[in-house]
Order: sequence, then structure tokens, then C-alpha cells
Amino acid sequence: MENDLRSRRGPLRGLSINRLIPNLLTLAALCAGLTALRFGLQKDYNLAVVAIIVAAIFDSLDGRVARRLGVTSRFGAELDSLSDFLCFGVAPAIVLYLASLHAGGALGWVVTLLFPICSALRLARFNTALVSDVPPPAWTGAFFTGVPAPAGALLALVPLLIGFEIEAGWPRHPLVVGSVLLLVGGLMVSRLPTFSFKKGRVPRNYVLPGLLGAAVFMGLLATRPWIAMSLLGLVYVALIPFSVMAYRRHARAARDAEATRSPVAPYGAEAASTPPA
Repeated sequence: MENDLRSRRGPLRGLSINRLIPNLLTLAALCAGLTALRFGLQKDYNLAVVAIIVAAIFDSLDGRVARRLGVTSRFGAELDSLSDFLCFGVAPAIVLYLASLHAGGALGWVVTLLFPICSALRLARFNTALVSDVPPPAWTGAFFTGVPAPAGALLALVPLLIGFEIEAGWPRHPLVVGSVLLLVGGLMVSRLPTFSFKKGRVPRNYVLPGLLGAAVFMGLLATRPWIAMSLLGLVYVALIPFSVMAYRRHARAARDAEATRSPVAPYGAEAASTPPA
């Protein structure tokens, strides 16, 4: 009887639970970003920053889980971009406006608006690159173009994080917060290559020092979390020159390899080469 009913209904249709897990993580990040706005409106800036950090953790998981499960989709990519815009573009800017930039009047609001605009432009450029007809070289997967949105949110919040730890009022001064916000917004829309930390590999001789450094960071995070997060942001900025040098080294190696594969130019002709954007 049961087999007859099942044959009449046909096979069960629907989405696998595995396909929903990455989107659920993205929605969790979105909820954390919205909660950061709520805490900011209540002037509980510590919890607002924690909510943004939680959103960054969920955001770092959804894409990795989707790739591990083999369930990446265009829908998930679009949902992730919308979540990133709110969590790492709108939420940090509004929290900083409520905590500091409101004292700057109309100019403070203009600076506040520029940060989510930069975030939207960066995400739009990223989404456009995903549907490009010409796939980029494989080695470019180790780099982002400009500072990614989650890292930009952390960098923008550094003055507020420092203000949580010290009694001085200068970290929350509108001039300091506004300058950092504009600088980070510029880095987000820049063409600077930055490490993506997704496809990179750690050399064997750096594994043990890396683990020791991570243990020190986690200890500092447990005792002085705001100082630890501020140092993490400063270390990230310090790595940008190294990422630029690494990108140029890979690009030069790729051009040299292409030159060796190309036919020999005719008499007196020079092979044209165009550096990557």
C-alpha cells in the first residue's frame, strides 16, 4: 500500500538541506548586521562591534561551506553581496556616525555616506568580475582587488576599538574617525591587490611560528579583545605592500611564461605585452 502511494506521488522533490546551509549562514550574518544597528541606536557600541565581528565570522564560513559541499549558486552569491553591503558597509558607518561623526554635523553625515557607497561600488565590481566572459588566470585567485568589505569594516572600526581601551577622547574625535573612514573607503575601491587568504598555502617552515603567533593572538583576544582586534587590523594594513609585491611577482612570472610559449617575432618586430589590470 505504501509503495503504491509513493509510486503515485512520484519521487520526492525539493532542495537538499546541504544546499540551504550556506544561505542560512548568510542570513545569520545579515541578522548580526541588523542587530549591530539596533545596538548602535541604543548606544551600546561594544555590542554593536561584537555583532559586526559575528557577521564577519558567518560571512567567512558561508562561501567556504558552499564550496566544500559543492552547492555554490548564483542566488547564494547575490544574497552574500547584499548581506555584505549591510553588514560591512551600512552597519559600521551608522555605528561610527552615532558614536562620533554626528558631532561633525552635515560634513560628518557626508563622510558617513561615502563609506557604504564605496562598499557598494566594490561589491558591484566584484560581482561583475564573477560573470566575466574571459576567466582570469588561476593565480589571481589568491588576491582581491582592493580591500574586501569585512576587512574594511574592521579597519574602519579601529578608532572606536582603541577608544574602548583608553580613556583619551582623541580616538573618537570626528576628525580621526572621519579620516580613517575615508582612507578605508578609498582602499576598498582601489585597484591594489590584497591577499585573499583563501587559496594561499603556508610554507612548512612557517607553520610552527604561525601557530605560535595564533596562540599569542588568541591569548590577547581573551584578555584584551579590543587591542587584539586593533592589532589585527594594523597587521592587515602592513601586509598590503607585501601583497602588491607578490602580485607583481606572479604577474611578471606569468608574462615570462607566456613569452616563452609565444612564437618568435619576425625580423625586428617586438612582441606586444599588456600588464594585467
